[in-house]
Amino acid sequence: MEYFKSSLKSVLGTAPAGTQPTGADTVERLVDRLQSSTLLNDRRDACRALKALSRTYRVEVGTQGMDALRQVLEMDRTDCEIIGLALDTLCNITNPETFDEEVDKHGPTDKIGEQFTEIFIKHADNIGLVLTFLEEFDFRVRWSALKLLTHLLANRSKDIQEIILISPMGVSKLMDLLSDSREVIRNDVLLLLIQLTKGNANIQKIVAFENAFDRIFDVIEQEGNADGGIVVEDCLLLMLNLLRGNVSNQNFFKEGSYIQKLTPMFQIPNEIEDNNFGGWSPQKVSNVHCMVQVIRALVAPSAPAQAVAACQRIMRACGLLQALCDILMASGVPADVLTETINTVAEVIRGNASNQEFLASVMAPSTPPRPAIVVLLMSMVNEKQPFVLRCSVLYCFQCFLYKNEVGQTQLIQTLLPQGNEAPSLTTGQLLCGGLFSADSLSNWFSAVALSHALIENISQKEQLLRVLLATNIGKPPVTLMQQCVMLLQQGVVIKSVIDANNEHQNRNQLSMSVSDNTLVLQYKDLIREQDVQIQKLNQVNDTLLKEKQELE
Repeated sequence: MEYFKSSLKSVLGTAPAGTQPTGADTVERLVDRLQSSTLLNDRRDACRALKALSRTYRVEVGTQGMDALRQVLEMDRTDCEIIGLALDTLCNITNPETFDEEVDKHGPTDKIGEQFTEIFIKHADNIGLVLTFLEEFDFRVRWSALKLLTHLLANRSKDIQEIILISPMGVSKLMDLLSDSREVIRNDVLLLLIQLTKGNANIQKIVAFENAFDRIFDVIEQEGNADGGIVVEDCLLLMLNLLRGNVSNQNFFKEGSYIQKLTPMFQIPNEIEDNNFGGWSPQKVSNVHCMVQVIRALVAPSAPAQAVAACQRIMRACGLLQALCDILMASGVPADVLTETINTVAEVIRGNASNQEFLASVMAPSTPPRPAIVVLLMSMVNEKQPFVLRCSVLYCFQCFLYKNEVGQTQLIQTLLPQGNEAPSLTTGQLLCGGLFSADSLSNWFSAVALSHALIENISQKEQLLRVLLATNIGKPPVTLMQQCVMLLQQGVVIKSVIDANNEHQNRNQLSMSVSDNTLVLQYKDLIREQDVQIQKLNQVNDTLLKEKQELE
């Protein structure tokens, strides 16, 4: 502290006896010295003092010193020390957060950092000036320039995006930093690129064509793939920004054989066999969540059908679908990871006959071995399983039956009387069991699953009307239609689904992922549609009963 005081005296001179300069007075003298001094050492000392005061007297330094600091960046660019000091001072001035030591406390609504950012970017050349300092290898300059850009972007994202977009080689200069050997710079530029690429398709395209995917995969491999730290998650978030909703980048990703590079990331060993296994770390869970989101961005049902089909074929050919199914059947996988993986498998197989056939052939490592689809449906009709997990299994089963006449037919066949075959648990038996379960949610899940065996398949509707379901011993069997209508008349199924959905949302309001919300809302809309159709179904049932009586 004494050294700092003596430095201030050497820069400002000795104050008159009996007077104590205010913070504003001190800042004013330092700014004057910074602007008027002809000696570089004097300007450097003044800039160092301003940096020291910029956290305490932030408003004073910002209002009085902004032009002087910009002048330093313009005139003294050959001196790395003073440039680093000036950039650090600007970082403090534009910081979105409030410093504990600030004399004049400002609440979040004041947005002091944003106000100074607006002043700084009134001259677009200022951003170009900061971008040029990214080419300087000196750590003090490059890192400080990167931090300043991060603050500016956080405060005025759209304005900074537009300025960088028109700056010559602006995006290229940022991309080059991904190859910096200093991890702190590489990691910080990842965070900046995540913010920069949000919601701007043009920047996303430029970043992608600046060899972004190769660089991202290199960093992920260096950091340990799924078992890596938060840097892996940052890489995946950037990749997700580049792919989600951007058809051009999705095609580039597909044609550049980058889908194949995803497969090794999903080669997750069976943790139970590892004696040192202590459970999935929270970071590994986050990494896998992001990994499957990248896949879903490529095969989203809302994407162009031709592009989705091409990606689905590649995922099957390169072993990515196999790797996802291995995770489904592995032991020790956390429930939330399992849920997201099921959703991902669903969209990888949706509408693709080859992939649907592959899933049908997957066997679970159980005793006795059972088809993976049967094991998944066992979870769906199990009331002890989490609601979102059960929803994901239903979604996967829907995607399995989507445009899959063979799968629809096989499901209906398991409901019809069979010969003297060895008894085995089938999809039809599970769904029928769900219809008679005391758990109303199981009733609903089973009914919705069965309904997808009838979509665009008139012949199976006729077959399904033949299905007779055994009830209690000594009582006559009932038709599938009668059981479904009886459940609707009880009026508890739909209410149970809505209650379960509301309970899930309340329990996970802060932590629910976007995909979970989307999935739950999807079924909530379906519930509303079914509620409207109850009366129509009652009428159909009455008509069928009359026809049956006439036939008898």
